Amino acid sequence: MAVSTPVLGIVVLIYLMVIFYLGWLGYKKTQQTEDYMVAGRKMNPYILAVSYGATFISTSAIVGFGGAAGALGMGLLWLSFMTIFVGVFMAFVVFGKRTRRIGLKLGAVTFPELLGRRYQSRFIQGFSGILIGLFMPLYAGIVLIGGARFVETTLNINYDVAVLILTVIVAAYVITGGIIAVMYTDALQGALMFLGMALLLTLTYVKLGGVVEAHQALTNMAYLVPESLQAGGHLGWTAMPELGSPIWWNLVSTLILGVGIGVLAQPQLAVRFMTVKDDKALNRAVLVGGPFILMMTGVAFTVGALSNVYFFDKLGVISVVAAGGNTDLIIPQYINSAMPDIFVVLFMLTLLAAAMSTLSAQFHTMGTAIGHDFYREFLKKGELGQTINITRMSIAVTILVSVVLAYILPISIIATATAVFFGLCASSFLPMYTGALFWKRMTRKGAIASMLVGAFTSLFWLIFVHAKEASALGISKALFGVDTILTGTWTIIDPIIVATPLAFLTAVIVSLMTEPDSQEHIDRCFMTSTVNN
Repeated sequence: MAVSTPVLGIVVLIYLMVIFYLGWLGYKKTQQTEDYMVAGRKMNPYILAVSYGATFISTSAIVGFGGAAGALGMGLLWLSFMTIFVGVFMAFVVFGKRTRRIGLKLGAVTFPELLGRRYQSRFIQGFSGILIGLFMPLYAGIVLIGGARFVETTLNINYDVAVLILTVIVAAYVITGGIIAVMYTDALQGALMFLGMALLLTLTYVKLGGVVEAHQALTNMAYLVPESLQAGGHLGWTAMPELGSPIWWNLVSTLILGVGIGVLAQPQLAVRFMTVKDDKALNRAVLVGGPFILMMTGVAFTVGALSNVYFFDKLGVISVVAAGGNTDLIIPQYINSAMPDIFVVLFMLTLLAAAMSTLSAQFHTMGTAIGHDFYREFLKKGELGQTINITRMSIAVTILVSVVLAYILPISIIATATAVFFGLCASSFLPMYTGALFWKRMTRKGAIASMLVGAFTSLFWLIFVHAKEASALGISKALFGVDTILTGTWTIIDPIIVATPLAFLTAVIVSLMTEPDSQEHIDRCFMTSTVNN
């Protein structure tokens, strides 16, 4: 159902005017490369926290993972726990503080540059940059699809036009204003997201007769689980799947661990730790970031599962059936059917904010990875001056790639594609990122070996072993005549379970077998006396 009223037009217009104003404000405050890349290292901690959360939570989380909860149940709430404990507490308090300190000492302005300078390797910086530039457009394309579909629904316009409108709006303030504009607009969008999700949870419980009544009704519906899902291990929407079953492996290894662990090595999130002036700012940010992430993920997953109660009461079918078998349509279908029109308008704005906040961070990260890390530092060996203009051109190129993907990718892969990118980042970056921050004995060769093993093992597993991606790509079928080169349980184990431990093991073995890096450089990275705490 499309909502098209003069009020909606006015609300959207005001929203866009504020967004452009914040983008202009970011542009005015961007004078040097450090401003464009890391906001001059003076960002307010509360803006940091909301920006981090708004970047992390996109339409993929609300629509894609909310829809997955509609099919798989509330076991997905373990991902909420992971995103809060790992994605906020561990990220800010443990990883964030050292990232900020070492980044400041080494003058790093991007995540790949932090790794490259810590290990004194242009190859690490360049390879990390090109890896981000090649694979993040997939993630951006997925988010763009979700956002554009809701623009299409809300404004009742053609999908192709919606993609272009959303892209132009986000590109305008990212290209001109850099990360200052990105974080300012994220803060506003995060506030809208929080309000929208709070109202969604409240209205859902009111609609279903109360908290206890709603959850009890969902528990009582276990007998309605389709036979195909029962065969896969589904035990009901308020229970975890059967241990070791295909659905259990998909839920735990791909969705919970793939995203919950992968968040630590997300370039667009890690760079935010370098935008504040001291460790106290990171501590204060946790107090805002934790509740924000809980509201975003907890509500999406809870409402997604509870939508089964609504659809069964109204239509006599479960959510997946009501959505025509497409889990990505469960949340939109539920919102349009169950919520009052005025809330539909607000929620469409919420999803627009979620898409724009994540897209802006992705565009900025892709542009800096290609323009600064790969082109300037790796290819040109740092010979160029300021990289703002090169980065802006790179952002434009990666935006075009993301738009093309938004036109050719099916929306049904939102949750899977998100988990794939998060898992690839975890396998490629997390071992050497952890070593860069916490292990002085980690060597340049150990880091390079770890990065290559993690990246190529993850890609190999996706192409030849993990059934969902391998079957869709068809490369294994074309080369070997089979969908996957392994059979049985291996085909449902996510690449992160195999590639990340292997990358960690490689990092340790190679580092212990090679000469330590310069003690002078290690001391420079790890001494804390010269950095504000």
